[in-house]
Amino acid sequence: MRAAHGLWAALALLLLPAGGRALRDGECEVCVTFLGRFYQTLKDNDVEFTPASIEKELLKSCKEAKGKENRLCYYVGATSDAATKIINEVSKPMSHHIPVEKICEKLKKKDSQICELKYDKQIDLSTADLRKLRVRELRRILDDWGEACKGCAEKSDFIRRIHELMPKYAPRAAGARADL
Repeated sequence: MRAAHGLWAALALLLLPAGGRALRDGECEVCVTFLGRFYQTLKDNDVEFTPASIEKELLKSCKEAKGKENRLCYYVGATSDAATKIINEVSKPMSHHIPVEKICEKLKKKDSQICELKYDKQIDLSTADLRKLRVRELRRILDDWGEACKGCAEKSDFIRRIHELMPKYAPRAAGARADL
């Protein structure tokens, strides 16, 4: 009798939907986007899907990652200064072609900070009034472009540098702006 109740309880747990465990829309934004792009790159480059080769490629990708994606690599242990190494939690499931959403779900269980990462809001350079932005935001625009503003002491210096570089990095925005 007791075994029958245990069997029914186990069966009920299997049939019930896994409430609260699946990712919601927008959750793990950086993880899903970065690993999705990484997976597609592996497929496009015909990389062998073994945990070792995926780990090697992930380390390469993480060397080039910036901002929030670099922070994700740090949490996973794919950077040189990372304290923990859970990189195999990415490479093993990916070698079996498990969807990146499921990989991120498992990573969330290991380290909840991974799913707290969100991309910074992008500034629309074609309509934004640069004079109304903070210096930190202007500096972030330049950082996203991989540029620096040496000798910039005032906000107007940053704005001038962005105007100089906009045709190179954001040609549509430069064409749409009348104040250039």
